[in-house]
Amino acid sequence: MTDKPKLLIVAQHESSRFAKLENVPFLLASDPFANDWAKDAPALLFWSGNRDMLREAFLKCPQLRWVHSRWAGVDSLLFPELVNSDVILTNGKGVFSQSLGEFALAAILYFAKDIPRMRRNQAAHTWAPFEVEMIADKVLGIVGYGDIGRAVATRARATGMRVLALKRHPPAAPDSLIEQYYKTTDLHEMLARCDYIVAAAPLTEETRHMISDAEFAMMKTSAVIINVGRGAVIDEAAMVRALSEKQIKGAGLDVVEREPLPADSPLYAMENVLLSPHCADNIAGWINDAMRFFLEQYARFEKNEPLLNVVNKQLGY
Repeated sequence: MTDKPKLLIVAQHESSRFAKLENVPFLLASDPFANDWAKDAPALLFWSGNRDMLREAFLKCPQLRWVHSRWAGVDSLLFPELVNSDVILTNGKGVFSQSLGEFALAAILYFAKDIPRMRRNQAAHTWAPFEVEMIADKVLGIVGYGDIGRAVATRARATGMRVLALKRHPPAAPDSLIEQYYKTTDLHEMLARCDYIVAAAPLTEETRHMISDAEFAMMKTSAVIINVGRGAVIDEAAMVRALSEKQIKGAGLDVVEREPLPADSPLYAMENVLLSPHCADNIAGWINDAMRFFLEQYARFEKNEPLLNVVNKQLGY
């Protein structure tokens, strides 16, 4: 095992999943011997913690060639020394996408079938039939068509929805899931067509608050917005205004700008909001899946094979 690449792990606490690293020489950054270990460690795993913890460990590793983040989003982890270095950064993109795709579909059906009304009537012991909406032929717009976006599109198309996608660089080749691609400059044009909008974009300076007052003004009053990407992609204050004034029909949120969501947030009391505490991807075995993917990456690194999910550090995704 001594000829295997040494690994330094940044973690807030020991994890039982580290037992799966039995064939990997590793040490926690919090270990008393971590400084000596880090001097010739070429690989670093960010398992849990914050940017300051990652930066401190990074600066101890002069031979570092690769950093892997367990998470898909890396916007909160980037710091100048990492961004400006030759160190490869990879993330956990794809590990959690399928469950997020299911949450998006659940949120669409939640509003289409008016499940809150069903629950209110049930609680009131009231038998009151009403019309519900079909989602077949409804238009879904996906803001940020990456791995999560594709997971959403796969499920939406299976129900007969028409899917539009916003992508910074639309591909030249057609995608059987997508009816039409839009560039970021054409966001308003796409939003005006949509019955449902799913935000699945990474958070960068370009995407921060890309959906704000002007964008909500372009949406149908019957539109529902769903966020399974990063909270700050949507201007939360603008969204609250749009929901309060019935400028849009509703919102399904797995992420918000500030987490945990403060107890005094108006979102808690809004009947036209479905709120998940950023747990739509907390499925049974998800941590094992994250470790399994890292081990696949480590095997590639050991063999000098191309790594998956390489992050463009300048762009932030």
